Formats: sequence, structure tokens, C-alpha cells
Amino acid sequence: MRTGSYVNGQWYHPTSSEVGRNINPADTKDVIAEFPLATAADVRLAVDAAMDAFKSWKKTPGPERGRVLWRAADIARRRVEEIAQTLTREEGKILKEARGEVMKGISLLEYYAGEGYRMHGKTLPSESRDTFAYTLRQPLGAVGLIAPWNFPWAIPVWKSAPAIVAGNTVVFKPSELTPATSALLAEIYEEAGLPPGVFNMLVGTGPEVGEAMVAAPQLGAISFTGSNRVGGELYVKAAQRGAKVTCEMGGKNAVIVMPDADLDKAATAIHGGAFGSTGQRCTATSRVIAHPDIKNALVDRLVAMAGSMKLGPGLDQTSDMGPSVGERQWTTVMDYIKTGQAEGARMLTGGRRPDALSHGFFVEPTIFDSVTPDMRIFKEEIFGPVLSVANAGSLEEALRFANSVEYGLTTSIFTENISSVMRFIDEVETGMVHVNEPTVGGEAQLPFGGTKSTGVGEREMAEEGLNFFTEIKTVFINYSGNAERSMTR
Repeated sequence: MRTGSYVNGQWYHPTSSEVGRNINPADTKDVIAEFPLATAADVRLAVDAAMDAFKSWKKTPGPERGRVLWRAADIARRRVEEIAQTLTREEGKILKEARGEVMKGISLLEYYAGEGYRMHGKTLPSESRDTFAYTLRQPLGAVGLIAPWNFPWAIPVWKSAPAIVAGNTVVFKPSELTPATSALLAEIYEEAGLPPGVFNMLVGTGPEVGEAMVAAPQLGAISFTGSNRVGGELYVKAAQRGAKVTCEMGGKNAVIVMPDADLDKAATAIHGGAFGSTGQRCTATSRVIAHPDIKNALVDRLVAMAGSMKLGPGLDQTSDMGPSVGERQWTTVMDYIKTGQAEGARMLTGGRRPDALSHGFFVEPTIFDSVTPDMRIFKEEIFGPVLSVANAGSLEEALRFANSVEYGLTTSIFTENISSVMRFIDEVETGMVHVNEPTVGGEAQLPFGGTKSTGVGEREMAEEGLNFFTEIKTVFINYSGNAERSMTR
């Protein structure tokens, strides 16, 4: 298993006194690798390599750039199990979820491979006679990508694939908690025929490598996924120097359950949204806003489902939920559980680390009832298997509660009433909405992202994800035979 950094087509260990430790969160005795972390000096090397590679990569025809991604998809498909097992071992999610993440990344590679044939320029009528007007999209140059630990395969793919197919070169920083999965992506790109310097990977900390990337004047864009605190600071610094920036940050996603909902289906969706991937998804279901007439029956179903889950290492095929990614995140989740109890919420199940799993960062699936909108566990992102249930006596009240938080990523409603569905779609303040299904999920051809504090900049994935990594150029071709512009009347 490779470790370290990858610059200009070469793997190497940076000269650094700081050592990274890649630890299995399900078993802290399992040290996957130790390696020196990259430094600001390595960022300069990677940026130089990316700038040099850009000179020829931007001239490579779009369809040929797309074929590299298509070959990468084929290679990844042959290596699904290897990628999934690596991902599970270092991030913690169960193997079934890891395989799903790998397939999501393959879908993204396939989608953007096709985008090599479409760069979405337009032909438009000119106001001037004998003039042909059109737009085209051109790459920005070298760009910086900063990815989190919770989706160490899919997010690097959905950032790098559009950047590469658009003709850019990449300096990429994965999370230092999950470098091995990202290393496999670098291997796959190399095997697919991506030239040296087009994709460069640096494994280091945010304060060292991330800050140097944000400050590098040669990087024409920064794409970031992570916390609101870091993203807000990054956005200001990068924008001040004129870089394009997109930040996908937090979520506090709600499911509204109306009196006419199918409670079995609602409970299944909420359970998967809240406890899938150990709640470590920006789209995870963190809040339930239920009508009092059905709330108790819904909660009974949720508690029973949570109580039947088997916690354990993700590589154990019988496990239903894995650990938090590391000690820091585990501590955060446990602190929020204490906060919920102190605020007066009623903990119905969970709240502990099982004694039998004390060697890993496990948290039982936890459900709080009697939660009110002023409580921190209702308002703040926890990023763990903690679900808060609140009452709302009407759709208007449920929407007010759902919209009362600073985030606006995704939300869902369960109802059979089309009027309620349409009012919900019109009035809920999120970038993505679901009807009678979980809050989680995204598709390669559809834009991903949110409103309010969840995100700034263009959406990711789909055509919008490609557009972010390009600039529009408007072209006027005057074939009148003179140098004047003759305007129509």
C-alpha cells in the first residue's frame, strides 16, 4: 500500500519532521502506515509540476482527455474490492457502503469521460451584420482540490474528474486521515495514461499544505469540502487573490413526517439516513420533525431498528455500522450526546461506546426525543450517529423548524398529499429536496450542493461541476470585409 505524496508522476516521501499515522478506527492497534507529511515546500514543487504539465494538457483534445477518464473507470471497476477494503480499513464505514462509494466514483468517471465531447459552448446571434458570435469554455490552468475524510474515494473523483477533463492540472490534498484510498486514485489515473504532472497529490495537514495551496497565486481555483470554520476562512483568502472558489460545508438535514405518511417507509429511510456511514455524511439525516399524531409510532419503529444494529469493524460482513473516523470525531459526538442530555432532551437509546468495542471509536446509534428547535443538538452539525426528534403540529410549523438552522443542504418529506409536497418544495431552504425517500444520495448528472452556510460558489457534479473549472470566452468573427461593426436596426 502506497503512502506519502505523488508529484509529477513520482511517489516520494517529503523531507519533513512531522509524521502521519494512518490508523484503523475500528481497531486502534492496527496502524496501516506511518509516513512524513508534506510541507509548504512540497506544495511549491507540485504547483510547478502542474503548471508545466498544463502547457500540453490544455492542448490535448477534449475527447482524448475523456478517454483517460474512461480507462480510469474500467481500471477502478476491476479494483472495486481492493478500493473498498482499503477505504473501510482506514475510514471505518462498513464494506457494503464502501463498495457503494466506489461505484459512485466510477459513475462520476464515466459521466465526465463523456463530457470530453461536450464543453457546453453556445452559438448565439450577433446584433452586428456579417458577424458570427459564439462562446467556448477553456480551462483555468492549475487548480487546487481539498477533500475530507468521510468520502475518500467519491469526493476526490467528483472534484478531479471535471477538472481534468476540462483541461486543467491538479494539486490535490486528501485528508491525512484517509490517504491510502486517495493513493489508489493516483495509481489508477497513472495507469489510465494521465501524463505526469496533471494529477499531483500531497498528504499533509490543513494548516501546512492547505494554507500553502490557498495562498499559491498559480492555482486559479480552489475546490474545498469540509467544515464551515475552515471553509469560511479559506474562501476569503482565496477570493482576495482573485481565485475561483467553491466550498461545500456543513449540513443539518431534516425529514418532515406528515400524518398521512407511510410510517414503515419513513422509518426505514430515516434509519438509513441517520445511521448509514455512522452518520458521517454531510447529507445525513440529523433531525426528524414529526406530526404529534404519528410521532410516537414513528419513534417506536426507529428505536427498535437502532437497537437491532450490530456495531463492529467494517470489514466484518455482519456489521451494520462502523466507528467514527478517529478519536477527535468520537469525542465530538460523545460531547454532543452529553449536551443533549443537559439540555433536557430525552435519550431513548444509545449514547455509549460498547465495552466489547473499546479498542475502536464506536458510538451506539443514539436517538433523542422531546427535542426543541433552540437546542444545540437540533441546530448544530454533529457528524455522528445521533438523531433528534421534534414535534410540529402543521406543515407550516415543520417548515419553520426545518428552515431555522444555518445550513441548507438537503431535506425530505414523507406524505401522500401532493399539495404538501409542492408547498414543501417551494418553501424549504435547501439546495436539494427529496420526497418519500432519505435525505442522502446524489447522482453524477445532477448538481450537488446547498444554500445558506452550507456552501458558497458553484455546485459540484453534473455540468455545473465542469463549468466551475472553466472560463467562458466570447468570440466575435466579423466576415463583412471591413473592420467596422454594422448593427442591425
